[in-house]
Amino acid sequence: MIRYFLIYLLLINSAGFIMMGLDKRFAKMEGMRRIPEKTLLTTAFIGGSVGSYLGMKQFHHKTLHNRFRYGIPAMIILHLLLAAWYLYKNGFSFQI
Repeated sequence: MIRYFLIYLLLINSAGFIMMGLDKRFAKMEGMRRIPEKTLLTTAFIGGSVGSYLGMKQFHHKTLHNRFRYGIPAMIILHLLLAAWYLYKNGFSFQI
């Protein structure tokens, strides 16, 4: 089961990174439809926080928006706390 979760994390973080890059590109192009902030934040919340953060930094996108500037790092901390809690509850062992 942990294998599927790790695959999920890889995919959702990749999606977060790519969406930040695409939205930055769309922002530069006149008339292009943008990716809604709600979608970007939801992707980060459901596990793509690291990818979204790396995308923010790589593409210099949404770095001045407080919702992203503080929200994405807060989600990373939340995800790390959840992972620590999971490992603690399972005796710091899991099977891949």
